[in-house]
Amino acid sequence: MNLDGKTALVTGAAGALGAAICERLAADGANIIALDIDQTHLEKLAETTGATPICTDLGDPRSLETVIGELAPVDILVNNAGVLSNDKLEKQSLTDWHRIHRINLDAAFLLSQNALPKMVSRGWGRVINMSSWASKCGGLTAGTAYTTSKAALTGLTFSVAREYAGKGVTANAIAPAYVMSPMVSEQLCEDQRQHLLSEIPVGRFCSPEEVAHTVAFLASPLAGFITGEVIDMNGGLQFD
Repeated sequence: MNLDGKTALVTGAAGALGAAICERLAADGANIIALDIDQTHLEKLAETTGATPICTDLGDPRSLETVIGELAPVDILVNNAGVLSNDKLEKQSLTDWHRIHRINLDAAFLLSQNALPKMVSRGWGRVINMSSWASKCGGLTAGTAYTTSKAALTGLTFSVAREYAGKGVTANAIAPAYVMSPMVSEQLCEDQRQHLLSEIPVGRFCSPEEVAHTVAFLASPLAGFITGEVIDMNGGLQFD
């Protein structure tokens, strides 16, 4: 699991899941580039992990383009940033549809497009995309735009895996369900949370640290024979 000398870029780094990923990869020896819109939490993360903080809005193409132009080469790209919407089809506005896709999907595409040629030139790289169980179940509490964006992110994972499999680069996704984060603690009401707990066979929500461990494994040299895979972390909600 040693990542000494590797550089990892983590988006959505200031959130509960992103911070756990940064902390775990840093503990395994990686140099962290932490990207998020939340400057305050980025600075705190930099203090605890030694990460290089980059504050930008992934929903702003011009801002992201500027960041991409200044990025150093990375060995590990973790496309973790995501925004949740609970709006179902008839309530989903086109404006918000585009905003959600810019953050959840377009940013991952653009960052991958920038990072992959440099990974290939060094003969080693890891792309890890944070999908969601919503993409497999059609969304229960999640809305149409979120669900669709995560399904598309899985498709991007497969496309990258196929294209770069013979070039020393792997691409995989993780599909968590209900990680204990603000998406669960703040955007779902108590009745929704209790109902979900009754439906999850293991009887609890997933922890950010559990997902971070999976990211660390997929990023490690030990996972070099795994590509084009979606790792389910749903507590038994769905088997396949």
